[in-house]
Amino acid sequence: MKKNAICVGIILCCSIVSGTSATHATHSTTESARSDSAIVSRPLRPLEVLGVKQMPDGGTTIGALTELRSAQINRLSIEAAKDISIVAPNFYMPDYGSRMTSSIYVRGLGARIDQPVVGLTVDNIPYINKDNFDFDIADIQNIEVLRGAQSVLNGRNTMAGQITIRTLSPLRTQGFRAKAEYASGQSAMFSAGYYGRIRPDLGMSITGQYRHEGGFWDNEYSGEKVGRENSGSARWKTEWRPTPSLSLSNVAVGSFNKQAGYAYENTESGKIEYNDTCSYRRTSIADALTVAWAGKRVVVTSITSFQYLNDCMVLDQDFLPADYFTLTQRRNEWALTEDLFTRGSRGKYSWLGGVYGFHRSTGMDAPVTFKDTGIARLIEDHRNDVNPDYPIRWDSRRFVLGSHFDMHSSGGAFYHESTVHLGDWRLEAGLRLDIERTSLSYHSSTHTGYTTMHILPDGTEEVFSHQPVDINDKGHISHTYIELLPKFTVSYSCPLQPYFTFSKGYKAGGYNTQMFSDVLQQRIMSIMGMSSLYEFGDVVSYRPEKSFNYEVGFHWALPRNTFNLDGAFFFIDCRDQQLTIFPPGTTTGRMMTNAGRTRSLGAELSTQWSPVEDVTLRASYGYTNATFRKYYDGRTDYRGKQLPYAPSHTLFGEATWHASRLSFSGIVPSLTATARCAGRIWWDEDNTISQPFYCLAGLRLNFAAEHWSLALWAENLTDTRYNTFYFKSIGNTFVQRGNPRKFGATLRLIL
Repeated sequence: MKKNAICVGIILCCSIVSGTSATHATHSTTESARSDSAIVSRPLRPLEVLGVKQMPDGGTTIGALTELRSAQINRLSIEAAKDISIVAPNFYMPDYGSRMTSSIYVRGLGARIDQPVVGLTVDNIPYINKDNFDFDIADIQNIEVLRGAQSVLNGRNTMAGQITIRTLSPLRTQGFRAKAEYASGQSAMFSAGYYGRIRPDLGMSITGQYRHEGGFWDNEYSGEKVGRENSGSARWKTEWRPTPSLSLSNVAVGSFNKQAGYAYENTESGKIEYNDTCSYRRTSIADALTVAWAGKRVVVTSITSFQYLNDCMVLDQDFLPADYFTLTQRRNEWALTEDLFTRGSRGKYSWLGGVYGFHRSTGMDAPVTFKDTGIARLIEDHRNDVNPDYPIRWDSRRFVLGSHFDMHSSGGAFYHESTVHLGDWRLEAGLRLDIERTSLSYHSSTHTGYTTMHILPDGTEEVFSHQPVDINDKGHISHTYIELLPKFTVSYSCPLQPYFTFSKGYKAGGYNTQMFSDVLQQRIMSIMGMSSLYEFGDVVSYRPEKSFNYEVGFHWALPRNTFNLDGAFFFIDCRDQQLTIFPPGTTTGRMMTNAGRTRSLGAELSTQWSPVEDVTLRASYGYTNATFRKYYDGRTDYRGKQLPYAPSHTLFGEATWHASRLSFSGIVPSLTATARCAGRIWWDEDNTISQPFYCLAGLRLNFAAEHWSLALWAENLTDTRYNTFYFKSIGNTFVQRGNPRKFGATLRLIL
């Protein structure tokens, strides 16, 4: 009773201090060899999971966690990081644009472009480019979504959380697995994999996957489907344990993706209607080598990864049936990371510490081609309105604003985390020193010209002068950032398992390469005697984002895990928050800027209940109130306004009935109903346009036998209409509609 009283007192006190809520779970980093209906913690053998940053005192980390295992992953048809959206409370990853668009919002933090707020690791490969987050993954074993700043152990760009995905192990899984799926919108997918042991201590697996999407929407200008896609991937995974104390693992992944068109609807006309080509192509290669050695009290792990990305985006930037301008962005990027860390324990004390380094190099060409309508309306008309007696005529009806960039970033870090057990109390403290240097070399150029005419009294024109426009700008910019990232956690062992944590998060700064064509356009306007809307130095770069996170939570579970409840409360004080904005005027660019200060507070609650045998109910709810505390962009003061693009509420529900009593000939039917809800989502800083709260219902009927299963399913069963994205281009506004009702069938084989 005394322990329970202390426990309740801690919860009440922390709630008063925090004033708000989020979710907690005692986090076990084992692969999911547990039942799908329980979240438990247990000690791990030192090498049971290669490379996972777990404390050696039992493999637990206190924090807000959503963990999905293979059975639930299959029921929810999760094949990519974006499929986790809304399942984890306050975790939102909208599906819009191309696979390059991988925006993630957690607890009000997030951005549409450049740096992510959440880290993604798949089979120990730490993907450091957000543009490469959206890809399909075959044979997922389990997924862990940690929310809250994870910067001490995972470093830059994990200020809102960390996603860890693991695929099946060839040492634990044997045989052949295949999956075939067909659905509405001419959607088809096939994957196959073989898992085998060459020796008792050596296993290998090879998996392949292919997907085709026909698209749901039509471009009314061309009559073609938009959103068409062909993609594929292959994975080769090797695990070797030559001695009880030594383990090695290597994972090599290659993938390709080709997409055509964007479902961007003009809000004024209500049509998807543009005349120029839109497409995206991506090829990527990644490899991670993990080596772990275990001594009596110490485990040493090294994770070395290599990543390569080659992509090309072709864009009709105006998205209108008119010849304004197009963008072609080609990029080559490679990155190398090394993470060397040790963990150990002695009595009531355990620790984990290491060093980390990375280098990333990117070469990019991003020319913008101005066409007839763009030249006439955005250049000639503006200039001629100012001086109608001397109008200009451009030399040609097409010219190129050329941009080439070489971007490099390198960084290193030292980190350490200690845990001490004092009776029923557990204290954790961690610190990371992060050092990063970024640089940008740019070359902007254009070679064109115009003729100035003179209007005579009789209304006729004569040539007054000719002005060549030759711009050839080159430059180099670099910045060095040093961050000290602390974390402190205290928890108490009792039925409610309460905890409190404080941590500092960090998101790297960068450069607005998307704005160079607009800067070049402004240079042209200044040559014609018109003032620029902004200075080069004001738009070329943005500073790092920092957050101070306060969180209190609990985890309560009944015996046999027939019922558990996770809850937490969070408050985030964010400085220099990075926001994607549309510059003033009739520009096409988008840029990252730093708001002065924002704050986010909210609540998260997750529960799981098995009221009777064969029935499991799950639900999660997230609430976020994220507002500007200090943000004046030179025209408007946004203090008190809600942050755009992050939903105020997320709600997920799942009910599963395994009808074991209705089984026949070894076939067991099951029925799963789901609901995913989100909103309100503000689309602008002034809070004038928004997506209201919406819900998507799903239903899945599954028949499972020993070696096969067949599922018949439906998504967005009520055909709810909703938008996943909003943006502006040259003064016009566009939205992307979410997918309509979708039916499908999935066949799985396990031999």
